[in-house]
Amino acid sequence: MIVISCHALEPSNRPIDACRASCAKRASRSCSEAECARGCEFILDRLIEREMNNVLACVVRTPRRCTDEVWADCAARIGVHSDGGPPAPGAAPEEE
Repeated sequence: MIVISCHALEPSNRPIDACRASCAKRASRSCSEAECARGCEFILDRLIEREMNNVLACVVRTPRRCTDEVWADCAARIGVHSDGGPPAPGAAPEEE
């Protein structure tokens, strides 16, 4: 007799679940549940870096709706990434 078991639900994704819950509380006036879910997926790297509260604070302050551009702009303006990133590469050497 072969018994196969499976989980009724997928395991929790704690960083994203925490972000969704926090977004639902803090940004409910500007973000729908679907927009919170999409935004939290969009900023996953910032969640891992423990920058969720800073990104959400930025999203809440923004007068625009909760779009991908808002999430991306806020994620780029916080933490170690707020300096604009590495400098542009130098000019290519001239070929003779």
